[in-house]
Amino acid sequence: MVQTISKASDRRVALTGLVCLVTLLGLCNQAFAQICRPVSERAGEVGCWIMADAELGQLPRAPIFWHLDAYATSADAEAVKGPRGTVIESLGRVWLFTIDVAGWRPPTGERVAEIGPLPVLTDLKYSAQFMEAIFTPGMTAPAHRHSGSEAWYTLAGETCLETPDGAMIGRAGGAQVIVPGGPPMHLTATGTETRRALVLILHDSSKPATTPANDWTPRGLCKKQIK
Repeated sequence: MVQTISKASDRRVALTGLVCLVTLLGLCNQAFAQICRPVSERAGEVGCWIMADAELGQLPRAPIFWHLDAYATSADAEAVKGPRGTVIESLGRVWLFTIDVAGWRPPTGERVAEIGPLPVLTDLKYSAQFMEAIFTPGMTAPAHRHSGSEAWYTLAGETCLETPDGAMIGRAGGAQVIVPGGPPMHLTATGTETRRALVLILHDSSKPATTPANDWTPRGLCKKQIK
């Protein structure tokens, strides 16, 4: 009888351990889904931080761009912010980020960049998630995908982004990096300088901006870019 009870107890312990392991893996998957963390959770400089997530609604029927303008103060930027504009402080500057048609300009401010066109569908409602990314060389992000296009504005350093179609490099002063929503991707900070970049995910408002890409394994195309 004692042996029978002992075996049953062992089975219960094993089952409990399995349940805990499954739960832990589920929590890990949830953590991976949050490739970037809310800025309210920031405990240090390095990492990827969500600075703002703004609902935009349906976008105009024209090529859509990400407009980046800099200001001396947040009040100056707020004074000219339009319905699809977001004001944030990041990487030592005050920014007005606006999602609008090609050629859009605010009445004041310093025009820094106009990135696009961004792939969008006119029948969807969109949200714009803006992030600050600071990665030291060699840092990576887990494989993931977005429910809309992603774009970067790199102020310093460089990053290699691998997708099933190959790899591309984003660096300060280099070509624009725009990736349509859907395909999986894997990011690696390359070069010798810390990467400092502003990131946009223009995503379907009914879906999360980022989800894990557990169904895809990168081929390591960015490893040779690490110096």
